[in-house]
Amino acid sequence: MMIKYIFYFLAFVSVFSALMVVVSKNPVHCVLYLIMCFFSIAGHYILLNAQFLAAVHVIVYAGAIMVLFLFVIMLLNLNTQSEPHKSTWLKFAAAITSGLLLVILVGTLKGSETMVMPLGNPNAGLIKNLGITLFKDFLLPFEVSSILFLVAMVGAVMLGKKEIK
Repeated sequence: MMIKYIFYFLAFVSVFSALMVVVSKNPVHCVLYLIMCFFSIAGHYILLNAQFLAAVHVIVYAGAIMVLFLFVIMLLNLNTQSEPHKSTWLKFAAAITSGLLLVILVGTLKGSETMVMPLGNPNAGLIKNLGITLFKDFLLPFEVSSILFLVAMVGAVMLGKKEIK
């Protein structure tokens, strides 16, 4: 019963912070609201018993990408006076386009079944089960992707290195 109220609270925080990202005038506040939205989505992952997804979501999105967004915003030094203002027709076209997208999404999801977590295995999202599946059934693709990442890291180092003359 308590999980239901936690879900509703996290859903309210997610929707509120997502709306504040769009409505807020200050870019730094937008990024902070986006971080709050990402943490509430990680809370949803925990409620679904997917702790690994929650941890990866916090590390990748709330950790790395949001820090990059903050650095870009601080380096750009955005000013409302120097920012070009959009015309009314462009804002009107954007509102109509987003409304049509909403209608399409509602129409698409209307006929779909409700998405529920399978009740057969309540430990489906745990890291232990993910590791067993990864190293038992998908060992070769896992090793090939690790070699691919190693080659990408070496390539990035070689591209970023200064040439010695």
